[in-house]
Amino acid sequence: MTLRDVSEASGVSEMTVSRVLRDKGDVSAATRAKVKDAAKRLGYVPNRIAGSLASSHVNLIAVIIPSLKNMVFPEVLSGISDGLDDTDLQPVFGVTEYRPEREEKVLFEMLSWRPAGIIIAGLEHSDPSRAMLAQAGIPVVEIMDTDGDPIDACVGISHRRAGREMGEAIVAAGYRRIGFMGTQMPLDHRARKRFEGFTRTLAKSGIEITDRDFYAGGSALTKGREMTQAMLERHPDLDFLYYSNDMIGAGGLMYLLDQGVDIPGQIGLAGFNGVELLDGLPRKLATMDACRYEIGTRAARIIAARVLGQDPGEERVQLTPRIDLGDTLIRG
Repeated sequence: MTLRDVSEASGVSEMTVSRVLRDKGDVSAATRAKVKDAAKRLGYVPNRIAGSLASSHVNLIAVIIPSLKNMVFPEVLSGISDGLDDTDLQPVFGVTEYRPEREEKVLFEMLSWRPAGIIIAGLEHSDPSRAMLAQAGIPVVEIMDTDGDPIDACVGISHRRAGREMGEAIVAAGYRRIGFMGTQMPLDHRARKRFEGFTRTLAKSGIEITDRDFYAGGSALTKGREMTQAMLERHPDLDFLYYSNDMIGAGGLMYLLDQGVDIPGQIGLAGFNGVELLDGLPRKLATMDACRYEIGTRAARIIAARVLGQDPGEERVQLTPRIDLGDTLIRG
């Protein structure tokens, strides 16, 4: 994608396009808006290193993730770092906070420095972000999810399958009055897909979710305690609580233990992600491993192989998560 492409799409000269994109010169507001709209629609990103380097890219891999507060992503980043360890490629990180408009900004800034490749979380992006990724001309690996249509390569798990398998385990154990709690929904598309797979599985057994609670903040023990208390005050007869992640699940577990509730006899619990830090809890929370480290290493190796002109092997990789029933889900 070049200045000429933007010039032709906007109907103004390349010189004018250059002035607008560099915020230089006297250009009318209408022309400026026309040029910026064309550039955004086409996915054009200015090359800030043009003329300063002989190669078309630098040895940096742009890694874009939703959050560093969520304990999931540091393990993914560790896998990416290890996957690039025997190459000259270096990862640089950007955080979107689950906001599409912030993802556009982070992606724009990173692409302007012409990285050798991009690793980005998720398959759902805004139209401008998809245009930038499609026009980048470098390897792109979308990670964490396989339920959708990747732009290029992808490595992850099926979150709908993860929700379905947890639903099957809960139904098999005999639970019927079920509540669901999730964070970052609907912005967290992967949590939403797990919820979809979960509820469809329950429906096949004639079970409807009794209550649900969605929180737009971070994944925290305190929030898990608060949400669990509120839900049980609304529905004291619930016999199972399914959480979108282990951290709020651990908060719920601690609240119930403080209340002297029989777990898993009176109430069963399950989370998601298989966070090892929580292994020291008084009861081991039922959960599902999300293959985080392997996702990072596999994505990094695909990028490295393509940058180095080698055969990357399989480029659309679906890994298989594993259920750990722990101490909070009665074994059927």
